[in-house]
Amino acid sequence: MSRGMGAMLQMKVRGLMFDPYNNAYIVILRDEDTSDMLPIWVGKSEASAISFALEGVAAPRPLTHDLMKSVLDTVDAKVISVVVTDLKDNTYYAKIHLMHEDSEYTIDSRPSDAIALALRTNTPIFADDEVIRKQASDELDQWLENLKPEDFGKYET
Repeated sequence: MSRGMGAMLQMKVRGLMFDPYNNAYIVILRDEDTSDMLPIWVGKSEASAISFALEGVAAPRPLTHDLMKSVLDTVDAKVISVVVTDLKDNTYYAKIHLMHEDSEYTIDSRPSDAIALALRTNTPIFADDEVIRKQASDELDQWLENLKPEDFGKYET
């Protein structure tokens, strides 16, 4: 683990919803033990890639994340985890951890890409607890409390 990282919380994709105020989609990650939530705003194409993976829909031609998985499978590399590592200026950062032969590699990623790949490879998703602390705010808590269960979509992974 790199310097300054706190405890890792395993997250599950709890839902995918549209945010009409920002004209963007939100992936909701939730820690099953503490119920801490981490909303990550993503673009339409990333939301589609995540939605396809959640629903088990195969695109007629490989999407970017399907291609990434195929390349990794072809060279016998395994995704071992993805981690949402930081939040700076309202932007989340993530890393993808790979194992190839006897070496581990860490690759910088946007969280949306990391999540889309994790869902395709059945890889655990983690968040640094510092990220959850940074994004926690009264406004966000109130926003999350106002959501109805149906707002989260039908995904339980």
